[in-house]
Amino acid sequence: MWQQISPAFRIMAVFTVLLGFVYPGLITAICQIVLPSQANGSLIHNNGRIVGSELLGQNFARPEYLHPRPSAAGSDGYDASNSSGSNLGPTNKKLIDRVTADAAKFRQQNPSFTGPIPADALTTSASGLDPEISPENALAQTARIAQARGIDVSKVQQLIASQISQRQLGFIGEPRVNVLAANLALDRAFPRK
Repeated sequence: MWQQISPAFRIMAVFTVLLGFVYPGLITAICQIVLPSQANGSLIHNNGRIVGSELLGQNFARPEYLHPRPSAAGSDGYDASNSSGSNLGPTNKKLIDRVTADAAKFRQQNPSFTGPIPADALTTSASGLDPEISPENALAQTARIAQARGIDVSKVQQLIASQISQRQLGFIGEPRVNVLAANLALDRAFPRK
């Protein structure tokens, strides 16, 4: 019996060491050398402090900042430990009420914007933590930001235009604006009074 069990235990011990310690350690070391920023969470630093990650959305509610997409992650939204979408269907009354309330809130916060509200200003992402919004959503908020910062709208529009990331390889994804990066750029270019 031990002749059959002993090789199984040895193989299990070897594979535990190889796949549980050596392989993860090797991959971690390679990532730290080749892609250190990504391996450490794509953190964004401002004045020596970590202010967030370019991969995770966070809530900005003050009028001088770009506002992100709504979030269904956690009870108050933007909870990285509770990442999820709402999973509500298009005919669900709760979803209809939330989108209607968000549309009214968007119009109230951006009274000079008269066009159709961009879809991503009203809909949550699958994770609830999308760090990016569409250029249309960002540009729809420029009048509010300019007024709150006491500057010309065209300056905010130019800054937003400079923050637009294009499609990867020219065809993957959609043009987008990272909300945290754009808000930090706003603070650098037009400091709050």
